[in-house]
Amino acid sequence: ALVRTDGQQIVEYGASLAVDYPAEMRNKIEAGLEDAKQITDRAERPANLEQLEQEVTDLHANAVNLFIQENALTSNEIDLIGFHGQTVLHRPGHALTVQLGDGDRLAKATGIDVVYDMRANDMVAGGQGAPLVPVFHQAIASALDCKAPICFVNIGGISNITYVNGDELIAFDTGPGNMLIDQWVQTCVGIPYDQGGKIASEGRINQAIVDRYMATDFFKKDGPKSLDRNDFPPLEADAAELSDGARTLARITATAIIRATDHLPCTAPPKTWVICGGGRLNTMIMADLTALAQEHGAIVLRAEEAGLQGDMLEAQAFAYLAVRSAAGLPLTFPTTTGCDEPVNGGVLARVVTRAT
Repeated sequence: ALVRTDGQQIVEYGASLAVDYPAEMRNKIEAGLEDAKQITDRAERPANLEQLEQEVTDLHANAVNLFIQENALTSNEIDLIGFHGQTVLHRPGHALTVQLGDGDRLAKATGIDVVYDMRANDMVAGGQGAPLVPVFHQAIASALDCKAPICFVNIGGISNITYVNGDELIAFDTGPGNMLIDQWVQTCVGIPYDQGGKIASEGRINQAIVDRYMATDFFKKDGPKSLDRNDFPPLEADAAELSDGARTLARITATAIIRATDHLPCTAPPKTWVICGGGRLNTMIMADLTALAQEHGAIVLRAEEAGLQGDMLEAQAFAYLAVRSAAGLPLTFPTTTGCDEPVNGGVLARVVTRAT
C-alpha cells in the first residue's frame, strides 16, 4: 500500500495491491511455527527457518516489484518500505518475538530503503511488543465521520483493539481472532478458513464451550497485554459438529472483543467500533459484535463503512510506521504495549547506492 505521510497527522493513501501466499508457502509457515518453538534467542533460526526467512523475503520483494510495475512507478519514487515480516513466535512474558524477514535482502532486491524488525525495541523497554498499529489509528481517527470515542478492532489470527478519544490512546490484544476458527475448519474439513462465515451460519452456539474459553486467565487481566497464537488451545475435534464449532468460535471472538471494555481505563466508553482485518468478512462475528455492542449503546461499522480500505489498512499502517521510525518518532507507548516510556523502533536497511 502506497502512503504519503509525515509520520504524524498527514496521511494520504495511494495505490495498493494484494498478493496471496502460494499454498506451499502456507504449509511451510505452518511447519515454521513448530520449528520456532525451539527458539530461545531471537537471532536463532533452527531447522528450516533460515531458508524460510529468505523465501518469505523474496516473496515480499516480488510483490513490491510487481506493485511498482503495475502502477508505472520506479523505485526512486518510493522513499521507504515498511516490512513487518512473518511472525513465527511471540512470547511477551519472555521478551521474545521473532518475525521472519531480512530487511537488507529486501532493500537489495527492490532498490528501496527498508524499515523492519519493528517490535524488538519495545520489548527491550519492557513492552509487550504488540500491538504496533494504535498510533496509526490515532492519526486517522480525526478524519473519520464517526462518533467518538472510537475503538478500532483488528481481527487477524489474534484480535486487538485501539481506543481513541482525542489524545487518549489505549490498546491491547483481546483474544483469539480468526485463529481458532481457521484451525477448526482445517482440522475438520481441510480448508484454510470459513469464508464469509458460511459454515458458522449453519450452526448453533455451544454456550458451555464459550464459557470455558472465556474463563481463561487472560480475560481477567488488564492491558497492556498481548498473545501468541499458541496461548489458546484448538477446539477438540470431537467437541462439536462442524458448523456448531465454527459458530461457537465466532461467538468467542466477538465476546472477547466486547468484553475488552471491562479493561479500558478510559474517560468514556466506546461509541463506535470500527472492524478491520479478515474477521470483518465473517458474517457471524459481525452479527455477534453488532448485537453485543448495542447492549453497550455503541454501533459497529466495517472499515469500509467508516471510509477506510479494510484489506489495506495493515499495509498502510506499516508504511506509516516506517516513516515514524526513520524520523525517530515513537511507535509504542506505555498505554499501548506497557513499555516504560514512548519507544522508537525498527531497523533501517539502506540501499548501498541509489540512482539519482
